[in-house]
Amino acid sequence: MSPAVAIVGSGPSGCYLAQALLKTDPQLRVDILDRLPVPYGLVRYGVAADHQGTKAVIRQFERLFERQGACFVGNVVVGEDVTLDELRQAYDAVVLAAGLSGDRALGIPGEHLEGVHRAGHLTRALYEHPDAEPLPELGRNVVIMGNGNVAIDLLRLLAKTPGELAGSDLGAGPTAWLAGSGIETIDIVGRSPAADAKFDAVMIKELAKLEGVTIEVTGAGVSDDEEGAKKVAALDAIHGYGTGSRRVTFRFGLTPVRLEGKDGRVGEAVFQDANGGTMSLPCSAFITAIGFEAAGGLPRDELVGSAAELELGVLASGLYATGWFRRGPRGTIPDNRTDAQLLAARILADLEASDAEPEKPGSNAFPQWTAAVCYDDWKRIDAAETASPPQDRCRVKIPSREAMLALARQMKEPDL
Repeated sequence: MSPAVAIVGSGPSGCYLAQALLKTDPQLRVDILDRLPVPYGLVRYGVAADHQGTKAVIRQFERLFERQGACFVGNVVVGEDVTLDELRQAYDAVVLAAGLSGDRALGIPGEHLEGVHRAGHLTRALYEHPDAEPLPELGRNVVIMGNGNVAIDLLRLLAKTPGELAGSDLGAGPTAWLAGSGIETIDIVGRSPAADAKFDAVMIKELAKLEGVTIEVTGAGVSDDEEGAKKVAALDAIHGYGTGSRRVTFRFGLTPVRLEGKDGRVGEAVFQDANGGTMSLPCSAFITAIGFEAAGGLPRDELVGSAAELELGVLASGLYATGWFRRGPRGTIPDNRTDAQLLAARILADLEASDAEPEKPGSNAFPQWTAAVCYDDWKRIDAAETASPPQDRCRVKIPSREAMLALARQMKEPDL
């Protein structure tokens, strides 16, 4: 038998790696495991619902399962249904591509108050992740802390009118939630100068298409750096844009000091500026979008250290890491492709060097996986979601794990 490779995580980093491996050696047995009954991870549940162009990468990943021979093994949780040691014993190579889904904490007084929300929790609810919590009430005055693309995604969705969501895959519940939010002001705040913000300039330019907003930018400054100058120019271009009733304000160089509230609910955010002064912003909701970390399950901190950086994701003999799980929460979906191609070359070299070792059984070691969700099962879920969406939506996601599993396990109708 050919070598067997298990990839834990079916998001972009895992799929790109499987593509690179199978392109070089089509005989490999590649199984892609995911804790959810559906594949594609970040693309399905992290990319904004109104960015369908970005989500189109799924069509490329479909070829991985339909033509290249990779196997999807869904609804299998590493650490619960199977241990990492068991995978390493059964596969010639195991790759951790599980991403990072835990929200970083600010670590300031008042972060526990009601009305303080973390971006990952909020976006999972917006994009109907099966493990999401209910969408919260935000009130009239929203402050978003963070200047990365996730913060801009949230800003854009919160600022859109219902009509501007046409063509997205945003569900009926989140759509109604946005329409009834009653938001009047959105302040988006960054610690760094505008030139050092983590967002892409193209994301800022997109805001100039919003219909119901007025945008103000304060303290954008200037930059001699080429990339920084692009960000400043994009911000300058949207300053003063619009005449809508929903006011959006960008603020830079402000470090959060504390959150204050009354009766257990946040009401004010206090910041320190670059000169040591303080300023306050009223907020009925304070959303932190300051990056991600491991959410538990796989012991990332124990596995990923300097070796992952020095050896391109080689954690131990036959054990590897890629994507955000390896390098931390930085880089875009295309960056994962480059990462995966380099790691694939290393894995293939290691497999070739270990030809003399006994062949490993791969998925044959786990007969219980016959109850897992395979790619054909996922296609039944996909077909149900896309069969008859509303005219202004491209699909209706099934938000319940139980409902997805029920569809996945349906027997195909016999031919008549």
